[in-house]
Parts: sequence; C-alpha cells; structure tokens
Amino acid sequence: MRRWIILAVSVLISVFFLYIGLSGQKLDEVWAEIQKVNLLWLIPGIIIYFAAVWGRTWRWHYLLRPLKPVSLGKLFPIVVIGYMGNNVYPFRAGEVIRAYVLQRNEGVKVSASLATIIVERIFDGLVMLLFVFVALPFANFQDEWLRNVVIIGTIVFLAALGVFLVMATRPVQARNLYHLLITKLLPHGLQEPILRIADHFMEGLESLRSPRDLLMTFVTSVFIWLTETTKYWFVMHAFNFEVSFFALMLMTGVVNLATTLPSSPGYVGTFDGPGILVLERFGVQRAIASSYTLVLHAALWLPITLLGFFYLAQQGLSWRSFGEAEKIVEAERHTADPATVSAD
Repeated sequence: MRRWIILAVSVLISVFFLYIGLSGQKLDEVWAEIQKVNLLWLIPGIIIYFAAVWGRTWRWHYLLRPLKPVSLGKLFPIVVIGYMGNNVYPFRAGEVIRAYVLQRNEGVKVSASLATIIVERIFDGLVMLLFVFVALPFANFQDEWLRNVVIIGTIVFLAALGVFLVMATRPVQARNLYHLLITKLLPHGLQEPILRIADHFMEGLESLRSPRDLLMTFVTSVFIWLTETTKYWFVMHAFNFEVSFFALMLMTGVVNLATTLPSSPGYVGTFDGPGILVLERFGVQRAIASSYTLVLHAALWLPITLLGFFYLAQQGLSWRSFGEAEKIVEAERHTADPATVSAD
C-alpha cells in the first residue's frame, strides 16, 4: 500500500509540473514547432550524450574501486541498464537494478554499491548548483524562487556530503554512533538486519577517504554535466531560437535539480515544466520553448532506454529482473552473507 501511495504522489507531482509548463499553451502551435525540427542536429547531440554516459561509467569506476576494481567495459552496460530502469520503472528502480546486476556479475554487495550511487547523486546535485551559481551572473536571471531553490539545495547537498565525509573518514566513530542509535531506538527484531545494511553501506563510502578519488569524482561529475549541456546546445540548433551556453547551463542545473523530486518514470513533468519556464525567462517564445524542451527530453530518454533494453537482454535478464532485484535487496536484510544470495 505504501508503494502505491508513493507512486500516486509521484504522478501528481509530474502532473503539477506539466501543468505549470503547458498551462495556457496552444498545443497545435507546439506540435507545429516540433514538425519544423531539423533532425540532423539531434545526431551529434545523441553522440555527445553517450560521452556523458561514459563519464558516468568512469565516475562509478572510481567510486567502486575500494570495493572491487571493475573495468569500464564491464560497467558501461550496467550503467545504461540502470538509467533505462529509471526511465521506464517507478520508484527509481534503475538504481536498484544497477546494483543488482553488479552484484550478479561481480559479487559486490547491493547495499555497498547503492551507497556509491547515493554519493553520485550528491555530487550531481552539487555540480548542478555550481552550474546555477556560475551561470546566474551571465544569464541575468532575477527570479527570487530560483535563488531560494539554490540556497536550500546548497544547504541540503553540502550537509549530506559533509555527513558522508565524516562517516568515511571517521568509520569507527560513525559505526559506534549508528550502532548505539539503532540498538536504542529500533525493535530488537530489526536491529541485526538494519545494522548489517548500515555496515555494508559504510563499505560503499570508502572511496570518500581518498582525496584523489574524491577529486576524480568531482572532475568526472563536472565533465558529465558540461557534456550533457553540450547536447542541449546541439538540440537548440534544431529550432529557431538561440540563447547563450550559460543560459543552457542554468537550464541544465534547474531541470536536473527538479528531477530529484519524486515523479513518474522518465522524470515526466519535473524535467519539462522547469525547462520551459527557464527558457521563457530568456525571451524564448512559449511554443518554441515547449517544443524544444519536449524534444530534448525525448532525445535524452529514447536512445539510452533502447540501448538499456538491448543490454538487459544481452545480460540474459528481463522485465522480471526488476522484481528479482528488489528481492535481493530484501534478502540482504535477512541473510548472514548477502554476497551468497543467488541472483537466478
């Protein structure tokens, strides 16, 4: 029941953001603008986007090294499968399926690899905020709501990173603290499985102890999002408007901060509504801003989703594997050694 409530709330959030972006629009005008798209500009955009996906693989490689060195060639299909999962399955199940496939192929504990994925998300959020900070002076974007989002987001992401850094660099003290809290606050029957998950999660934070790996995680995160913004730039040339690269950096930051909110699969609404609003603030005609944002979203969603299904089949997995992944996570809560749980 709880999962269905979360899904219902997520869909409502998506509908709300779609309403913000498309309210008052004449959809026939939006469709007319979409029909004018120069599809040739989408090709370099898609190519550069997969360079960003390779950057994500490179970053995960660094975060996983303390757990197990895994080659980029082996990780790339797993990363693609994970992003495909987020695009088509609710509850951001792509994160779980990514950890599941890694456990299946390389024996890395699911809860440990999930910790590295959470670290990825924190760095993504920090880079998005950095993009907004860098772009605002050049973009002359004065909306008070965006400044409030930046302030709140900065506090949240920096606080999360700070907590993780303290946990990674002070593992004994961190373990003592959460062991004390768990044993004092949780029922006896839940203490052992929760402690086990927390210990595995701590393993996934080990990369934060290395200044070199920490720096590489930040550098690769900046590379990822600069590359993705370049895709925004290529797709822009398929339409009859032009804004600065800084404006697109701002759009990248805003829409991807918005997609951290719960939403329906594929970030419907949370990507589109804020993207349309940002472009309108730069004087882009509303129908063009809407058509561009919708086409950009489709160009981000479709290629990696198709490739993800290809890799899923290549791995000998299927749609049912999403359910199996959830069972593996549940099994880690109840077994003495999660690495021994069968994935078949």
